[in-house]
Amino acid sequence: MTLYDQFNKDGYLILKDFYTTEQCDAVMDRGLELSNSFNFDGHPSVFQTNEQTRTSDDYFLNSGDTISYFFEKDAFDEKGKLKNDLFHSLNKIGHALHDLDPVFEKFSRSPQLKALATELRLDNYVIIQSMLILKHAKIGGVVDVHQDSTFLYTEPDSCIGFWFALEDATIDNGCLWAKPGGHNTTLRTWFKRKPSGGTEMHIFDKEPLSIEGMIPLEVKKGTCIVLHGFLPHYSLPNTSGKSRQAYSIHTIDSQAKYPETNWLHRDFTELKGFN
Repeated sequence: MTLYDQFNKDGYLILKDFYTTEQCDAVMDRGLELSNSFNFDGHPSVFQTNEQTRTSDDYFLNSGDTISYFFEKDAFDEKGKLKNDLFHSLNKIGHALHDLDPVFEKFSRSPQLKALATELRLDNYVIIQSMLILKHAKIGGVVDVHQDSTFLYTEPDSCIGFWFALEDATIDNGCLWAKPGGHNTTLRTWFKRKPSGGTEMHIFDKEPLSIEGMIPLEVKKGTCIVLHGFLPHYSLPNTSGKSRQAYSIHTIDSQAKYPETNWLHRDFTELKGFN
């Protein structure tokens, strides 16, 4: 079975040894450098998929074409002070790393990724967002079950994610969970901008996403996991003593309609594919 057929059957692919240890380390080292250069002004943006209203600030909505920094929801004490150092208080860095930083761009547009995109018939696809997900030891929080197309809605649907394990991902440190064939379902929600400002979750289908039948996707450092936009997936908190850093990019078909009401705005004349 080809990778294309396997992906359409399961809704995801697991590709071992996609990147080397050195390539993964270079990305993590760069993430630390970027966080050390972050001039935190005391006005955090917190990213949690179950509390989207808390991320509806200008900083979040303007992050589509920037390198921005988002904190864990429990990073601050009752006085609003960080409980930990800055780097270990961050949940993620995003959303245009792949276009604005040479280290992340090289990782996001590698020869092997271009070859994979060709094999998956993504000739017209562009990379629209990227995220360094830190998932620190004992700190990294839950990511509730969700579909990526909720956050990158196109007509027709086209969202495909590429998730790279920069460190080993296990049940203990918060690996992804998904169900083979789980993408054969409906899109439940659409996270969009409200005309009056802020964001809202538009409901397409009130049936909750089920986690029944989901399995842990435990993978080694350097693995690439490809995710269909309709595939429900989640990760649990990192309760271990080891971090679970990952890097993800999300792609869409440049020929599909991308509504202006999507939360993430980019200049589409500047978007590039895997080249």
